[in-house]
Amino acid sequence: MTTVLDFLAKGGPVMIPILGCSVLTMATALERALFWTRLLKREGQVVNEVLDASRRDLSEAAALAAQAQDLPIGRFLLAPLRLKDPSPETFRLALETAGDREFVKMRKGDKILETIVAVAPLLGLLGTVTGLIATFSNLNIGGGGTGEQASAAAAGIGEALITTAAGMVVAIMALLVFRIMVTLQAQQMDYFSDAGNQLELIYRQYWYEPTQLERDRTSRGDYAGAAIATGDRL
Repeated sequence: MTTVLDFLAKGGPVMIPILGCSVLTMATALERALFWTRLLKREGQVVNEVLDASRRDLSEAAALAAQAQDLPIGRFLLAPLRLKDPSPETFRLALETAGDREFVKMRKGDKILETIVAVAPLLGLLGTVTGLIATFSNLNIGGGGTGEQASAAAAGIGEALITTAAGMVVAIMALLVFRIMVTLQAQQMDYFSDAGNQLELIYRQYWYEPTQLERDRTSRGDYAGAAIATGDRL
């Protein structure tokens, strides 16, 4: 612990915001890791259960999706299922709206990481520059510097470079976390699209189209009955 504190102290005041960036990066990475672990662990089961139930009973499918409302995929599938006899266009619109809303939530933390990736190296460079300025200002160049002064200058330059190294390490960590998150988000967009398309297809095939056919038969039967009744009166 003492070694870490000594290392931070050698970097100067600029190490404080760099340390803050490091804490933000680790906190964001931990929160997103818990989010994605919980989602990826359960979403496959939720999708399979909802799709299977939707072939039998939409109310049952909606109930299963409602039980998974703590997950983005549950809220995504529930959005169209809670509607009352929607048209296919309305069904799809509900899916798209819910998907857009969930994708925004999935991008939580992206802006923080992007900012850290950009700012951390600049903070490191700033610390190095200010450290070098302080080192060279303490040198007695015109008075013929001694070996001790040269050694002190070398040590000062080495300490000044600590902030650059620290800033780069923090930026690299934030960039790795950010790229992993972006990859997972892209995979989820494809997965949500596939699950939504399957649910819409089931709705059309099992519920909407049979209902429309039944209505058409009923309408034709009523029309034919009315025509026969009119002919009898004539």
